[in-house]
Amino acid sequence: MNKQELVDTVATATGNSKVAVAAAVDAIIGAVTGAVANGEAVQLIGFGTFATGARAARVGRNPATGAEMQIAAAKTVKFMAGKAFKDAVNGV
Repeated sequence: MNKQELVDTVATATGNSKVAVAAAVDAIIGAVTGAVANGEAVQLIGFGTFATGARAARVGRNPATGAEMQIAAAKTVKFMAGKAFKDAVNGV
């Protein structure tokens, strides 16, 4: 499911216009992105938690030449699914 399909599904389920639902989806994505970028965790009970993680610097290899190269440390985004979401996926 892509973003437009999500908007269509939510608009159908709620009876709201696709324009209003698209604005709401964009606002939610913006709020989650902003909070996680600022180092905050976003917890949606029953769905999951978005948080930042850390990836350490390491030595990698260039696949074309085989030469070693340094890969810089980076922040990552982690998503941990909530119990209700896991149960729904597993059919419990």
